[in-house]
Amino acid sequence: MARSKSSAILLAMLLVASVTAGCSRFGGGQSDAPKNLENFTAEEIYKRGEYELENSRKPEDAVFYFSEIERLYPYSEWAKRALIMQAYGYHRAKNYEEARGAAQRFIDTYPGDEDAAYAKYLLALSYYDQIDEVGRDQGLTFQALQSLRSVIEEYPQSEYARSSILKFDLAFDHLAAKEMEIGRYYLKQGHYSAAINRFRVVVEEFQTTTHTPEALMRLVEAYLALGLNDEAQTAGAILGHNFQSSPFYEDAYAQLRGRGLSATPQGNSWLTNVYRQVVQGRWL
Repeated sequence: MARSKSSAILLAMLLVASVTAGCSRFGGGQSDAPKNLENFTAEEIYKRGEYELENSRKPEDAVFYFSEIERLYPYSEWAKRALIMQAYGYHRAKNYEEARGAAQRFIDTYPGDEDAAYAKYLLALSYYDQIDEVGRDQGLTFQALQSLRSVIEEYPQSEYARSSILKFDLAFDHLAAKEMEIGRYYLKQGHYSAAINRFRVVVEEFQTTTHTPEALMRLVEAYLALGLNDEAQTAGAILGHNFQSSPFYEDAYAQLRGRGLSATPQGNSWLTNVYRQVVQGRWL
């Protein structure tokens, strides 16, 4: 047991010494890097890039080495590996545009490579990680959805598919949240028709998101304000059937009851069609 433990310690010391020796040829960081890297092998430069990723607070230092491999050894196996690491390094640095560029170059150059799935995933993340606020440009959200869908459809068995599905649902929910934000603003300002148009988008196009119950309740509110009781009752009926335990249904029910109305489908409107499809299962 003692000999085995001593052997393990010796091996660890040798590995540390090897890495340290390899990195010592370059100095402490990019600022200390030799101006001419032609004297180093692709593997040495690559390992230095890995070292910078692990130890530097600036991922751009690592990207410098990976990009140099592309320049000095453009057709080597190390250049291929360095390109995907460039994308990763740029993403770590939150330089999303450059991350997309490197990931797309990898996809275009090595479409059949086993790392193509990861490149696609990094491309999607470069959009997804920019949609953290509801008020941001929704074009990024659409781009994220398209890119995540590509990962899911092209690499369904990959380790990145499950993560892409979860992020796709969150991005989809994000779009619905934006529609709700605008709809609530219009409703507060008394612009009921404009508000209804926004809530309708959520009900028709984002039915699977968490915002549908509130959208239906807001429709009840807006239609009652316009005196369109049939539409208000139908919205309440859909809400009651699918989300009866939701506090939004309690609110909608109270609004309808206050007008002497019930949550039952009435008339013939777009909401009636939704009721037939969602509640009755009649699509024709």
